Amino acid sequence: MPLTPQRSTRAPEDVRRHRVDTPPAPGAAAEVRRIEESEEFRGLRSAFRSFAFPVTAGFIVWYLLYVLLSSYAPAFMATKVIGHINVALVLGLLQFASTFAIAAWYARYADRRLDPPSEAIRTAHAPAAVDAPREAAE
Repeated sequence: MPLTPQRSTRAPEDVRRHRVDTPPAPGAAAEVRRIEESEEFRGLRSAFRSFAFPVTAGFIVWYLLYVLLSSYAPAFMATKVIGHINVALVLGLLQFASTFAIAAWYARYADRRLDPPSEAIRTAHAPAAVDAPREAAE
């Protein structure tokens, strides 16, 4: 029995079209450059980098440690901790836990250190060149 492709039952008016923004104003590029060179923006970028780079490096080291131990120390990773639970399972679950912990830590950090200055920059320059990002559902 040959398979035929399924056709969409949606009516054309149900299909959502992407909205196209209007082109930026002629002087917008210069305004954006001025914002990027401002002390407030440099401070914001520095605050982001002072969190993101060390945490990313630490997590990569932590992940590579897990991979290297799995590859080169199988006897250690097979060591039983409790019952049938071994070191590999514990470290693997800690990978997930640390991912969620870092996400929560970043959300808290962004709320305290990144969002207030970015909002100040946005409100100070909003009419000129900076548009707030649209919501994903829009």
